[in-house]
Amino acid sequence: MHYVGTIREVRGSVVDVFFPGEIPPMQSVLRCGEDQSVILEVAVHVNERTARAIALTPTQGLARGDTARGDGSTLTAPVGRNVLGRMFNVFGEPIDNQPPPTDVVRRSIHRAPLPLSERTPGEEIFLTGIKAIDLLTPLERGGKAGLFGGAGVGKTVLITELIHNMAGKYSGVSFFAGIGERIREGQELYQEMIDTGVLKNTVLVFGQMDEPPGSRFRVGHTALTMAEFFRDDLGQDVLLLIDNIFRFIQAGSELSTLLGRLPSRLGYQPTMGNELSQLEERISSSRNGAITSIQAVYVPADDLTDPSAVHTFSHLSASIVLSRKRASQSLYPAVDPLQSTSMMLTPRIVGERHYSTAMEVRRTLAGYEELKDIISMLGMEELSREDRKTVERARRLERYLTQPFFTTEAFTGMEGKLVELEQAIEDSERILNDEFAEVSESDLYMVGSAQEAMDRHNQAQSQAQGEARQGSGGNREGKREA
Repeated sequence: MHYVGTIREVRGSVVDVFFPGEIPPMQSVLRCGEDQSVILEVAVHVNERTARAIALTPTQGLARGDTARGDGSTLTAPVGRNVLGRMFNVFGEPIDNQPPPTDVVRRSIHRAPLPLSERTPGEEIFLTGIKAIDLLTPLERGGKAGLFGGAGVGKTVLITELIHNMAGKYSGVSFFAGIGERIREGQELYQEMIDTGVLKNTVLVFGQMDEPPGSRFRVGHTALTMAEFFRDDLGQDVLLLIDNIFRFIQAGSELSTLLGRLPSRLGYQPTMGNELSQLEERISSSRNGAITSIQAVYVPADDLTDPSAVHTFSHLSASIVLSRKRASQSLYPAVDPLQSTSMMLTPRIVGERHYSTAMEVRRTLAGYEELKDIISMLGMEELSREDRKTVERARRLERYLTQPFFTTEAFTGMEGKLVELEQAIEDSERILNDEFAEVSESDLYMVGSAQEAMDRHNQAQSQAQGEARQGSGGNREGKREA
């Protein structure tokens, strides 16, 4: 069925269209402007003759009286094996200067989540090769994990490192949804994937920062529709990375204001919970495969009680909080072990040894946190012998949980390390048992396994002994000459 209407009002990214006949359904697409290049999506039925639509492209040049046309169809995305290795926009059009992919079909981006009867509970750990995550906040295969943090604490770096580590470790495919992504970061990520050879198993979908809020609001649905094909039709495991879920909420807030809705607490849209649920609930495991999602979540003013962060927390099986304080101390990745949580960290899922080690690490770090005020006022000398041991272990654990990344080798000059979970558990046990009491804290900074720190320590000792022997030999010769 064809719908033909007349534009009555244009307010930024919101356009009111009058239809003399039947009104088009919600979420259907309208085209208008020169060459039908302006694309709208129906968001509200103002009355039985007027539809209020959000623009997914710039509305420059659009005027009252212009004609808008639609056929009742919704936005679609291309799905198929041939989308691998490509970069798309919200409409599923390639933006990598290559021809459109062939042998693909198009599906609506508005799809219902899997029914509960088809979902499978997650009881399998998704290993990343990053010590601080695998040991203290293990991720769920087929679950959702969030990287929470303010600006500049390393969310995007951690996301790119996860893409690098996953490419070699898992046989599935990766999807990257850049919601409100900076164009520079998108270009750097694309080039890095080409250089490391992981692009062939990756799909990138971008709604860039300079695009209208309607485009940024829908780009996550486009990426998810492509990912669902690999899970449901091909039975493959999929890694879905989203950077940044806050930009999705922010785009919805912009649209809500333009649509004339009264804002709720702290200026967010009243429909935020519903909009976030429609996206998040589609990320799940089935009998065929799993979509595992890792999402960067910008936290305004580092306030974890902000409504955007609170609503996102409720959908996640693991929450990894990145601390500005740790980042300022150059403890990267800046994971805060005391605020980060994971539903997977139970003895039944990870095993008794992993669970007890992780709990002891957290207890030690929490004890150090409580003692910091006393240390700053009175100094280490006023602590009891047991408290001093707790502080020493905690400082060694803090430095051990740092890790050089493959994706930052060019900036740090340090070779990237991938650490197995068993190695991280064993090293943590040894540090807690004071096996590294003689090793300097700095030797444990930015290592893969703790054995590297022991090797550094032994090398420094032997070098010092050699210099001492050389010095004493020189003294003897000087005495003989005298």
